[in-house]
Amino acid sequence: MTPPPARLVLGLDIGGTSTRALVVGTDGVRHGSGRGPGANITSHSLDHAMDAVSVTLDEALRGVDSSAVVAGVIGAAGDRNLIVPDTAEALTKRWRAAGLTCEYTVTSDALVAYVAGTSARDGSLLLSGTGALVARAEQRQLTRIVDGHGWLLGDLGSGFWLGREAVRSTLAFLDRGVSPGPLGQAVLAFQLGGAGTWPPDRVTVAELVLKVHDRPPVALSELAPLVTRHADDDPEAGRILREAAAHLMRATDTVRAPGETTPVVLTGSLLASDTPLARLVRGELAERWPDATVTTATDATAGAAWLAAVHADGLDDAAADALHVRLFSSHDRARHE
Repeated sequence: MTPPPARLVLGLDIGGTSTRALVVGTDGVRHGSGRGPGANITSHSLDHAMDAVSVTLDEALRGVDSSAVVAGVIGAAGDRNLIVPDTAEALTKRWRAAGLTCEYTVTSDALVAYVAGTSARDGSLLLSGTGALVARAEQRQLTRIVDGHGWLLGDLGSGFWLGREAVRSTLAFLDRGVSPGPLGQAVLAFQLGGAGTWPPDRVTVAELVLKVHDRPPVALSELAPLVTRHADDDPEAGRILREAAAHLMRATDTVRAPGETTPVVLTGSLLASDTPLARLVRGELAERWPDATVTTATDATAGAAWLAAVHADGLDDAAADALHVRLFSSHDRARHE
């Protein structure tokens, strides 16, 4: 018997710096993708955010019969903002303007990141990028989230946190009249264009403080690469990274039981690649949960599309697993060809 033709679904991942969309078939074939500016309405005006959504959808649907798309999932940081009546109405208008006649579901960016890393119904997510959080998934719903509270109240172990600690460490050296190590020198060069006067005077300290305060607080995350770069040649960088890993592991202890075997998904720029922080975290995970599979997630848009396909076709676990393999393995091959 000939199998029924694959249906089309769409995943949309809304972030603060970029927005991405992906159209896939329920057979795992990718049909179109789009990328646009950030559309997080906590960071942008509503008009800017909706324009970004439109640009992204139009690009992804170019050459695709948008009326053939049968389901959509939208992942977003601050996802509850998208169900506020005025915002929801604006989003629906842009969805329809793109030619989409299907309904869509709004969920968190953390959930679509989780399912981008595993098809398992239950497991854990560790995220460290500009921000940071740890979450527990049960039946593909996030049932517990630790942190993700933003730079002022949390995001412990995030890129912002690393950058702030790098500046604080540098200031501590300067306040003592002691020359900072490679990390502190790199911070001064990044912020001031040089190491300033030596011995340091209050002018150098004041200039560093002013440079930091002249920019949005989250810009401190730009210093995170300095911390990872000097992990092996500056004890301060090593200390900061160990503290970051400790924060993330304390949060993980909150959402995982001892000896648990469900998978762990690592995501975010500091955990999804081979960084010093990722190595520390992986080591701790292996020690505490040796039987848990640890994966990485780098394509949250595909995670959103996969969720849409699972919901649209009511896939059982075996079919969902098979679709996950097809969708993500084809993406991995394309990235390396």
